[in-house]
Amino acid sequence: MTREKYILAVDHGTSGIKTALISVFGRVVDFTFEKTALHFLPGGGVEQDPGEWWQAVLNTSARLTGSGKVDKTDIVAVSVSSTFSSTVAVDREGRPLANAITWMDTRGGPYVKKAMAGFPSFDGYGVIRALRWVNRTGGAPTLSGKDDIGHVLLIRNEFPEIYERTYMFLPSKDFLNLKLTGEFAATFDSIHLFWVTDIRDINNVRYDDRLIRDFGIDRDKLPPLVAATDILGAVTDENADRMGLPRGTPVVAGSPDHQSALIGSGAVADFAGHLYIGTSSWVQCVVPFKKTDVLHSVASFPTAIPGKYQSVNEQDIAGEALDFFVEQFYAGHAGGKTGPDVYRHINELAAGAPAGSGKLIFTPWLNGERTPVDNETIRGGLFNLSQTATAGHIIRAVMEGVAYNNRWSLTYVERFIGRKLDPLNIIGGGAKSDLWCRIFADVLNRDIRKVKEPMMANARGAAFIAAVALGHIRFDDIPGLVVFDETYHPRPENREIYDTLYGQFLRLYRVHKKICRTLNKVSP
Repeated sequence: MTREKYILAVDHGTSGIKTALISVFGRVVDFTFEKTALHFLPGGGVEQDPGEWWQAVLNTSARLTGSGKVDKTDIVAVSVSSTFSSTVAVDREGRPLANAITWMDTRGGPYVKKAMAGFPSFDGYGVIRALRWVNRTGGAPTLSGKDDIGHVLLIRNEFPEIYERTYMFLPSKDFLNLKLTGEFAATFDSIHLFWVTDIRDINNVRYDDRLIRDFGIDRDKLPPLVAATDILGAVTDENADRMGLPRGTPVVAGSPDHQSALIGSGAVADFAGHLYIGTSSWVQCVVPFKKTDVLHSVASFPTAIPGKYQSVNEQDIAGEALDFFVEQFYAGHAGGKTGPDVYRHINELAAGAPAGSGKLIFTPWLNGERTPVDNETIRGGLFNLSQTATAGHIIRAVMEGVAYNNRWSLTYVERFIGRKLDPLNIIGGGAKSDLWCRIFADVLNRDIRKVKEPMMANARGAAFIAAVALGHIRFDDIPGLVVFDETYHPRPENREIYDTLYGQFLRLYRVHKKICRTLNKVSP
């Protein structure tokens, strides 16, 4: 009998590093987590220390391999999933020259706006100029500055000494791969939000020199490109010893969090959809074509599956909104409960409130919004608050507000693909709440299938990518390897209240966007 083989899968999220041992068929053996800090700066800066990421990878890997849950010689590869659009400038030796600029950072916005300006103009984009990007890349950078290219332009303009010393700009996943192997590279999918690759032929993604020149950045500061399923190299001997791995363990190039989550959700067939609820959230599916909805920031972009695109609409703040309320208002008022107990407590509070939360509406735009509107100045709030509201009403309204925003995103993704996404596989930390899953089913009016161990989807996706790379499985096998805990069906009795409140949610955006622009506009 052949012994089962395992992947050391690293899931780098915004809040920390989760490292897991997962079989090549998707069975999670064990995992461990180490938190990493976010640093919020004036003017929209949100940074992290890449050295802290790497130390957390070493620590969590050593703890796992030292647990004795599997024979180390059965660990056949390392594969990393990491936050999309977090950027690290490194020198020739691979040392970070500054903190990583995260996907939440908006300081590069003015430079992206300048790069994309022109006449005639639509919504801040020079139309003729933007069409060049849409044709080649499938879209264009968000004007908020949150994409990798915004980070590069920020460094070039405001930190020229770092720009000059930069050997390469790396997406966060590829920085961790560099630390593992010593190899400089990015994947066809991880480089996408630099907006300098021509993806018209999905089997031949390559840099476009015209787009690079238009941004005014240096071609030689961009890493070589490989496929997600390529073997990048082996873990260095020093790292293998520190991580408790066999020397020579291969590292698969892997994919960013969006692409890994898609694979780990099991929704890998054309037009199969998944819903992710973590710090952010998104609605996403695989599509067999390249297409762009320029009005709502929906586009096709490379996925980990060779020859396939995926389309996505992403909400900037989702589960983080619930964390915000818990940390600010409930952590000290939950009867001494901490950690998971706090979330069980607030879940019980929310379950006691009626569907619609007494017509209290929460708008989750705590960090602006990315899609279906690209608006860095919009902000969140609680609307229609009265003295009759309880803590349960407020928490439930937060959950429902995140769901309304996802319904907004779902509308445009379904319009983009020309069909309903039903069912939707749900993954991420928010999916641990049965109540929240039921709210999503009711608000979206779709069947919601909870993937088993939903918080492990990104790591499982990274493991599946490695398993495909090593020839243990095919991507087509994955739907049969993913297990569901439960399916939540929309309840007809809640249809009217949620349709009504969703309509008012959209009106709140239209009414508030001008007010927020006045209040939050950053002077040049």
